[in-house]
Amino acid sequence: MKRCMWVKTKEPLYVEYHDKEWGVPVYGDRILFEMLCLEGAQAGLSWWTVLQKRENYRNAFDQFEAEKIVQYTDEKLQSLIENPGIIRNKMKIYSVVTNAKAFLKIQQEYGSFSSYIWSFVDNKPIINNWETVKDVPTSNAISDKMSKQLKRDGFKFVGSTICYSYMQAVGMVNDHTLECFRHPSQ
Repeated sequence: MKRCMWVKTKEPLYVEYHDKEWGVPVYGDRILFEMLCLEGAQAGLSWWTVLQKRENYRNAFDQFEAEKIVQYTDEKLQSLIENPGIIRNKMKIYSVVTNAKAFLKIQQEYGSFSSYIWSFVDNKPIINNWETVKDVPTSNAISDKMSKQLKRDGFKFVGSTICYSYMQAVGMVNDHTLECFRHPSQ
């Protein structure tokens, strides 16, 4: 079975992520929020680093329930900064609280975060036909637009590259290469 070349095939966690999650459309608000926060945590690092810590993140951040996160106290934030199970970058940790506030505001304004975020791709996944991993972009016009709007709406750690990676992770764009068994043409 052929997979995208970036997959660490000797790492079962990575294989499972590639085979069952990456590029699969996600519409649930909580998981969309979680993935946005995790993609922000990835900034300057590899996804593999974050993926290995994902369960720790879920436990540390109350399963990414935004209503709980917006009520975090200084003591809770300090405990997160000291938590060896997550990336202990103060700005990234504080951004989760900032993003939770923006997320809840978007839910009120649009009815759901899902309808807001999926509007950037006209509510349907973009299926690309890349031959190799080298062909896959790190950003595009849609991720540029998404990044600018998310920033205007109060989100942090949402640059265009992070947004494109997010779009891949939640299936807004399917960038499995043509040879990969997860590409729709297979």
